[in-house]
Amino acid sequence: MNKNYKEIKPYMNPYLAGFLLGVLLLLTIFISGRGLGASGAVKSAVIAAANVINKNAPQVSDFFRTQENPLKSWLVFEVVGVIFGAFLSGFISNRLTWKIDKGPGIKNYTRIIFAVVGGALFGIGSQFGRGCTSGAALSGMAVFSAGGFLTMMAIFGTGYVLAYFFRKLWL
Repeated sequence: MNKNYKEIKPYMNPYLAGFLLGVLLLLTIFISGRGLGASGAVKSAVIAAANVINKNAPQVSDFFRTQENPLKSWLVFEVVGVIFGAFLSGFISNRLTWKIDKGPGIKNYTRIIFAVVGGALFGIGSQFGRGCTSGAALSGMAVFSAGGFLTMMAIFGTGYVLAYFFRKLWL
């Protein structure tokens, strides 16, 4: 065996990971009174930046009247923890690399452009839907909200249909 070869460890069992995510979600609802969600952290960061740029913007500063600084929201720390945890997980399992996952017929810049555009569209959609998949779908389903179930079906259904058209980015 090549001594430069790094053994890649398998991912966590998906059933165990789903169970642990559900337990975390229920604990979050129990402790904080609200579910998980990343779009609230992004909104907090945007509002903090807007307040720095224009301190006299009442439509921005009034959005978070209960907090002196939007970056003190626990959702911001949630997202920082997710990012840190992803890097830590990749490091521990020897999967941390600068390689861009893409299909053989796609150039790196094309893959990056599609990822950025897709992320931006998802972010805009999360604001129209009043929450990201974690907030609207998972947290909604955890409290047996019909809207949570409909949101999850819409997200995965749309993804399933659109995957056909964008499959060449990975195949």
